[in-house]
Amino acid sequence: MEQLRNADSAARLMMRIIRKGFELILVHGNGPQVGNILIQVEEAITKVPPLSLDICVAQTEGSMGYMLEMALTNQLRKAGLDKEVITILTEVIVDRDDPAFANPTKPVGPFFSKYRALALMKEKKWRMVEDAGRGYRKVVASPRPIDVVPKDAIGKLVREGKIVVAAGGGGIPVFINGRGLLQGVEAVIDKDYASALLAAELKVDLYIILTEVETVYLNFGKKNQRPLPVLRLREAKKYLEQGQFPAGSMGPKIRAAINYIEGGGSEVLITCAEKLGSALLRRAGTRIVP
Repeated sequence: MEQLRNADSAARLMMRIIRKGFELILVHGNGPQVGNILIQVEEAITKVPPLSLDICVAQTEGSMGYMLEMALTNQLRKAGLDKEVITILTEVIVDRDDPAFANPTKPVGPFFSKYRALALMKEKKWRMVEDAGRGYRKVVASPRPIDVVPKDAIGKLVREGKIVVAAGGGGIPVFINGRGLLQGVEAVIDKDYASALLAAELKVDLYIILTEVETVYLNFGKKNQRPLPVLRLREAKKYLEQGQFPAGSMGPKIRAAINYIEGGGSEVLITCAEKLGSALLRRAGTRIVP
Protein backbone atom coordinates (compact mmCIF):
# COMPACT_ATOMS: atom_id res chain seq x y z
CA MET A 1 0.00 0.00 0.00
CA GLU A 2 2.86 2.40 0.76
CA GLN A 3 4.30 1.93 -2.73
CA LEU A 4 0.89 2.62 -4.27
CA ARG A 5 0.59 5.81 -2.23
CA ASN A 6 4.07 6.85 -3.30
CA ALA A 7 3.23 6.14 -6.93
CA ASP A 8 0.12 8.30 -6.65
CA SER A 9 2.16 11.15 -5.14
CA ALA A 10 4.69 10.84 -7.95
CA ALA A 11 1.92 10.85 -10.56
CA ARG A 12 0.40 14.05 -9.15
CA LEU A 13 3.86 15.60 -9.28
CA MET A 14 4.40 14.54 -12.88
CA MET A 15 1.12 16.19 -13.86
CA ARG A 16 2.81 19.56 -13.25
CA ILE A 17 5.25 18.73 -16.03
CA ILE A 18 2.58 17.37 -18.35
CA ARG A 19 0.42 20.46 -17.91
CA LYS A 20 3.39 22.58 -19.00
CA GLY A 21 3.14 20.90 -22.39
CA PHE A 22 6.16 18.61 -22.04
CA GLU A 23 6.18 15.04 -23.25
CA LEU A 24 7.50 12.86 -20.43
CA ILE A 25 9.97 10.03 -19.89
CA LEU A 26 10.02 8.95 -16.24
CA VAL A 27 12.99 7.13 -14.69
CA HIS A 28 12.58 5.87 -11.10
CA GLY A 29 14.85 4.40 -8.45
CA ASN A 30 14.47 0.84 -7.12
CA GLY A 31 17.06 0.30 -4.38
CA PRO A 32 14.71 -0.67 -1.51
CA GLN A 33 12.56 -2.80 -3.80
CA VAL A 34 15.50 -4.81 -5.14
CA GLY A 35 16.70 -5.19 -1.55
CA ASN A 36 13.31 -6.61 -0.56
CA ILE A 37 13.42 -9.15 -3.38
CA LEU A 38 16.91 -10.26 -2.37
CA ILE A 39 15.69 -10.73 1.22
CA GLN A 40 12.84 -12.89 -0.10
CA VAL A 41 15.35 -14.87 -2.18
CA GLU A 42 17.49 -15.55 0.89
CA GLU A 43 14.52 -16.55 3.06
CA ALA A 44 13.28 -19.00 0.40
CA ILE A 45 16.71 -20.33 -0.56
CA THR A 46 15.85 -23.92 0.46
CA LYS A 47 12.53 -23.92 -1.40
CA VAL A 48 12.93 -22.12 -4.75
CA PRO A 49 15.93 -21.40 -7.01
CA PRO A 50 17.59 -18.03 -6.33
CA LEU A 51 17.29 -15.11 -8.75
CA SER A 52 20.21 -13.25 -10.26
CA LEU A 53 20.47 -9.50 -9.71
CA ASP A 54 19.59 -8.57 -13.29
CA ILE A 55 16.35 -10.54 -12.96
CA CYS A 56 15.57 -8.75 -9.68
CA VAL A 57 16.03 -5.38 -11.42
CA ALA A 58 13.73 -6.53 -14.23
CA GLN A 59 11.09 -7.58 -11.70
CA THR A 60 11.11 -4.17 -10.03
CA GLU A 61 10.97 -2.39 -13.39
CA GLY A 62 7.80 -4.33 -14.08
CA SER A 63 6.14 -3.99 -10.67
CA MET A 64 7.02 -0.34 -10.11
CA GLY A 65 6.26 0.49 -13.73
CA TYR A 66 2.80 -1.03 -13.27
CA MET A 67 2.11 1.09 -10.18
CA LEU A 68 3.35 4.31 -11.79
CA GLU A 69 1.51 3.51 -15.02
CA MET A 70 -1.77 3.01 -13.21
CA ALA A 71 -1.31 6.10 -11.02
CA LEU A 72 -0.44 8.31 -14.00
CA THR A 73 -3.32 6.94 -16.05
CA ASN A 74 -5.75 7.71 -13.25
CA GLN A 75 -4.42 11.26 -12.86
CA LEU A 76 -4.71 11.83 -16.60
CA ARG A 77 -8.31 10.60 -16.56
CA LYS A 78 -9.15 12.93 -13.67
CA ALA A 79 -7.67 15.81 -15.67
CA GLY A 80 -9.57 14.85 -18.82
CA LEU A 81 -6.34 14.28 -20.78
CA ASP A 82 -6.28 11.57 -23.43
CA LYS A 83 -2.73 10.21 -23.14
CA GLU A 84 -1.41 6.67 -22.81
CA VAL A 85 1.25 5.58 -20.31
CA ILE A 86 3.58 2.74 -21.27
CA THR A 87 6.27 0.97 -19.24
CA ILE A 88 9.34 -0.32 -21.10
CA LEU A 89 11.56 -3.00 -19.59
CA THR A 90 14.88 -1.41 -20.43
CA GLU A 91 18.13 -3.28 -21.00
CA VAL A 92 21.14 -1.00 -20.55
CA ILE A 93 24.53 -2.06 -21.91
CA VAL A 94 27.66 -1.86 -19.77
CA ASP A 95 31.27 -2.74 -20.58
CA ARG A 96 32.24 -6.13 -19.15
CA ASP A 97 35.76 -4.72 -18.77
CA ASP A 98 34.58 -1.70 -16.78
CA PRO A 99 36.98 -1.23 -13.81
CA ALA A 100 33.95 -1.36 -11.48
CA PHE A 101 33.80 -5.14 -11.94
CA ALA A 102 37.31 -5.51 -10.50
CA ASN A 103 36.36 -3.52 -7.41
CA PRO A 104 32.67 -3.99 -6.49
CA THR A 105 31.52 -1.39 -3.96
CA LYS A 106 27.71 -1.24 -4.08
CA PRO A 107 26.04 -3.04 -1.11
CA VAL A 108 22.83 -4.86 -2.00
CA GLY A 109 20.34 -7.12 -0.30
CA PRO A 110 20.08 -8.46 3.26
CA PHE A 111 22.51 -8.43 6.16
CA PHE A 112 24.20 -11.75 6.93
CA SER A 113 25.97 -13.14 9.96
CA LYS A 114 29.72 -13.60 9.64
CA TYR A 115 29.25 -17.38 9.47
CA ARG A 116 26.71 -17.14 6.63
CA ALA A 117 28.79 -14.48 4.84
CA LEU A 118 31.89 -16.68 4.88
CA ALA A 119 29.86 -19.60 3.53
CA LEU A 120 28.47 -17.49 0.67
CA MET A 121 31.91 -16.13 -0.15
CA LYS A 122 33.24 -19.67 -0.40
CA GLU A 123 30.24 -21.24 -2.13
CA LYS A 124 29.20 -18.47 -4.54
CA LYS A 125 32.41 -16.43 -4.73
CA TRP A 126 30.50 -13.35 -3.57
CA ARG A 127 32.33 -10.34 -2.28
CA MET A 128 31.03 -9.33 1.13
CA VAL A 129 31.73 -6.35 3.39
CA GLU A 130 30.94 -5.66 7.03
CA ASP A 131 28.42 -2.82 7.25
CA ALA A 132 28.67 -0.56 10.33
CA GLY A 133 28.26 -3.37 12.85
CA ARG A 134 24.93 -4.48 11.36
CA GLY A 135 26.26 -7.55 9.61
CA TYR A 136 27.75 -8.48 6.24
CA ARG A 137 26.32 -7.55 2.85
CA LYS A 138 27.06 -8.56 -0.70
CA VAL A 139 28.74 -5.88 -2.82
CA VAL A 140 28.38 -5.71 -6.59
CA ALA A 141 29.78 -3.58 -9.38
CA SER A 142 28.16 -0.33 -10.45
CA PRO A 143 29.50 0.14 -14.01
CA ARG A 144 28.79 3.15 -16.20
CA PRO A 145 26.06 2.69 -18.83
CA ILE A 146 27.20 2.96 -22.44
CA ASP A 147 23.98 2.36 -24.41
CA VAL A 148 20.23 1.98 -23.89
CA VAL A 149 19.00 -0.95 -25.98
CA PRO A 150 15.39 0.15 -26.68
CA LYS A 151 16.16 3.89 -27.01
CA ASP A 152 14.68 4.08 -30.51
CA ALA A 153 11.43 2.48 -29.36
CA ILE A 154 11.28 4.85 -26.36
CA GLY A 155 11.87 7.85 -28.62
CA LYS A 156 9.19 6.71 -31.07
CA LEU A 157 6.62 6.33 -28.31
CA VAL A 158 7.39 9.79 -26.91
CA ARG A 159 7.12 11.39 -30.36
CA GLU A 160 3.70 9.73 -30.65
CA GLY A 161 2.64 11.51 -27.45
CA LYS A 162 2.92 8.57 -25.06
CA ILE A 163 4.22 8.95 -21.50
CA VAL A 164 7.00 6.40 -21.03
CA VAL A 165 8.31 4.84 -17.83
CA ALA A 166 11.77 3.50 -18.69
CA ALA A 167 15.22 2.56 -17.36
CA GLY A 168 13.84 2.01 -13.85
CA GLY A 169 16.61 1.65 -11.27
CA GLY A 170 19.17 2.45 -13.97
CA GLY A 171 17.96 -0.30 -16.26
CA ILE A 172 18.63 -4.03 -16.50
CA PRO A 173 22.43 -4.46 -16.72
CA VAL A 174 23.59 -6.42 -19.76
CA PHE A 175 26.81 -6.68 -21.74
CA ILE A 176 27.68 -7.89 -25.24
CA ASN A 177 29.39 -11.27 -25.01
CA GLY A 178 32.02 -12.76 -27.31
CA ARG A 179 29.36 -13.91 -29.76
CA GLY A 180 27.85 -10.43 -30.04
CA LEU A 181 24.80 -11.38 -27.97
CA LEU A 182 23.30 -9.66 -24.94
CA GLN A 183 23.90 -11.31 -21.57
CA GLY A 184 22.72 -10.27 -18.11
CA VAL A 185 25.29 -9.43 -15.46
CA GLU A 186 25.34 -9.14 -11.65
CA ALA A 187 25.54 -5.37 -11.30
CA VAL A 188 23.52 -2.26 -10.61
CA ILE A 189 23.56 0.87 -12.74
CA ASP A 190 23.21 4.34 -11.22
CA LYS A 191 19.84 5.70 -12.31
CA ASP A 192 21.23 9.23 -12.69
CA TYR A 193 23.86 8.09 -15.19
CA ALA A 194 21.37 5.91 -17.08
CA SER A 195 18.74 8.65 -17.28
CA ALA A 196 21.36 11.19 -18.40
CA LEU A 197 22.49 8.84 -21.17
CA LEU A 198 18.91 8.26 -22.31
CA ALA A 199 18.16 12.00 -22.19
CA ALA A 200 21.24 12.80 -24.28
CA GLU A 201 20.60 10.07 -26.83
CA LEU A 202 16.99 11.19 -27.31
CA LYS A 203 17.99 14.89 -27.31
CA VAL A 204 15.36 15.84 -24.73
CA ASP A 205 14.79 19.55 -24.13
CA LEU A 206 14.89 19.45 -20.33
CA TYR A 207 16.47 16.85 -18.06
CA ILE A 208 15.04 17.03 -14.53
CA ILE A 209 16.74 15.42 -11.52
CA LEU A 210 14.60 15.29 -8.38
CA THR A 211 16.53 15.06 -5.12
CA GLU A 212 16.07 15.88 -1.43
CA VAL A 213 17.20 19.53 -1.53
CA GLU A 214 15.61 22.53 -3.21
CA THR A 215 18.79 23.66 -4.94
CA VAL A 216 22.46 22.88 -5.36
CA TYR A 217 24.73 24.66 -2.86
CA LEU A 218 28.36 25.56 -2.57
CA ASN A 219 29.78 24.64 0.84
CA PHE A 220 26.62 22.66 1.59
CA GLY A 221 25.86 22.31 5.29
CA LYS A 222 28.32 24.99 6.34
CA LYS A 223 27.66 28.49 7.64
CA ASN A 224 28.81 29.97 4.36
CA GLN A 225 26.70 27.72 2.11
CA ARG A 226 25.48 29.50 -1.00
CA PRO A 227 22.69 28.48 -3.41
CA LEU A 228 23.53 28.15 -7.08
CA PRO A 229 20.47 29.06 -9.17
CA VAL A 230 22.47 28.69 -12.42
CA LEU A 231 25.58 26.64 -13.12
CA ARG A 232 27.43 26.75 -16.41
CA LEU A 233 29.10 23.54 -17.53
CA ARG A 234 32.64 24.76 -16.83
CA GLU A 235 31.60 25.87 -13.31
CA ALA A 236 29.96 22.53 -12.57
CA LYS A 237 33.13 20.69 -13.61
CA LYS A 238 35.35 23.03 -11.58
CA TYR A 239 33.30 22.70 -8.39
CA LEU A 240 33.12 18.92 -8.84
CA GLU A 241 36.92 18.72 -9.12
CA GLN A 242 37.21 20.88 -5.98
CA GLY A 243 35.21 18.32 -4.01
CA GLN A 244 32.12 20.50 -3.56
CA PHE A 245 29.82 17.65 -4.56
CA PRO A 246 30.64 14.41 -2.65
CA ALA A 247 30.22 11.00 -4.25
CA GLY A 248 27.61 9.92 -1.71
CA SER A 249 25.52 13.06 -2.11
CA MET A 250 25.22 15.49 -5.02
CA GLY A 251 28.24 14.14 -6.91
CA PRO A 252 26.49 11.53 -9.12
CA LYS A 253 23.75 14.01 -10.02
CA ILE A 254 26.24 16.69 -11.06
CA ARG A 255 28.24 14.12 -13.03
CA ALA A 256 25.03 12.95 -14.73
CA ALA A 257 24.17 16.56 -15.59
CA ILE A 258 27.66 17.08 -17.05
CA ASN A 259 27.35 13.88 -19.11
CA TYR A 260 24.01 15.03 -20.48
CA ILE A 261 25.26 18.52 -21.41
CA GLU A 262 28.46 17.17 -22.95
CA GLY A 263 26.32 14.70 -24.90
CA GLY A 264 24.56 17.62 -26.59
CA GLY A 265 21.87 18.32 -23.98
CA SER A 266 20.51 21.81 -23.49
CA GLU A 267 19.42 22.22 -19.86
CA VAL A 268 19.31 20.34 -16.56
CA LEU A 269 17.02 21.22 -13.64
CA ILE A 270 17.91 19.92 -10.17
CA THR A 271 15.40 20.46 -7.37
CA CYS A 272 13.21 18.68 -4.82
CA ALA A 273 9.71 17.37 -5.43
CA GLU A 274 8.08 20.05 -3.27
CA LYS A 275 9.62 22.86 -5.34
CA LEU A 276 9.17 21.37 -8.80
CA GLY A 277 6.30 23.70 -9.71
CA SER A 278 8.28 26.79 -8.72
CA ALA A 279 11.41 25.42 -10.41
CA LEU A 280 9.58 25.02 -13.71
CA LEU A 281 8.79 28.75 -13.44
CA ARG A 282 12.48 29.46 -12.72
CA ARG A 283 11.74 30.45 -9.13
CA ALA A 284 13.58 27.60 -7.46
CA GLY A 285 16.11 24.89 -8.12
CA THR A 286 19.42 24.88 -9.97
CA ARG A 287 19.73 25.01 -13.73
CA ILE A 288 22.84 23.63 -15.38
CA VAL A 289 23.45 24.92 -18.90
CA PRO A 290 26.21 24.67 -21.52
